[in-house]
Amino acid sequence: MSKRSEGGAFGASPAGAGATTVPLGGEPLLIRGERSFLLVAKACSRFTLCIETPDDEYCQAVDPDDLVAVSMPEGGPVEQARMMLELVRRYHIPLVVLPKDHPGSKRLSMVVSVAPAILLACDIRRGTHPEQHLLCSSAEFSGLSLAGVPGGVAIENLPPGVEMVHLNAEKSSADKQQ
Repeated sequence: MSKRSEGGAFGASPAGAGATTVPLGGEPLLIRGERSFLLVAKACSRFTLCIETPDDEYCQAVDPDDLVAVSMPEGGPVEQARMMLELVRRYHIPLVVLPKDHPGSKRLSMVVSVAPAILLACDIRRGTHPEQHLLCSSAEFSGLSLAGVPGGVAIENLPPGVEMVHLNAEKSSADKQQ
């Protein structure tokens, strides 16, 4: 299932001014731009997510309607993002937050956020924000916001020309082509 986002495409219904609601069950939704992409899915279960920082450990409750989002600001293999999403969603792997001047943050090809609502921004350093409502993205997705709603995800500020595809539970041909 694939549609371009142009004024209510994807059979979506409005969820507020400028918002589009896309149905979302257990399958991830791939939101692909020209140079980057975002993979988003429902958490699907209640669990505790640990967030490791240089100085502390924070644990947050995750509800089934919360979102798990993987951002790949320079693009890359969709299957790699899917693996990261499942490591967090199914296996509850902790998230690691790097110090602000850590040299490794420049090499992170993907970053993850888990929250009821997520705002994408291109002006933050990858991997350095323990606040789960904020996720680093490419400029083409900056300002996009996601919110878990019953049965789907509400998306605001979706850029024109973005492709959205539901990935089925089995490996799809889209994954193998990436």
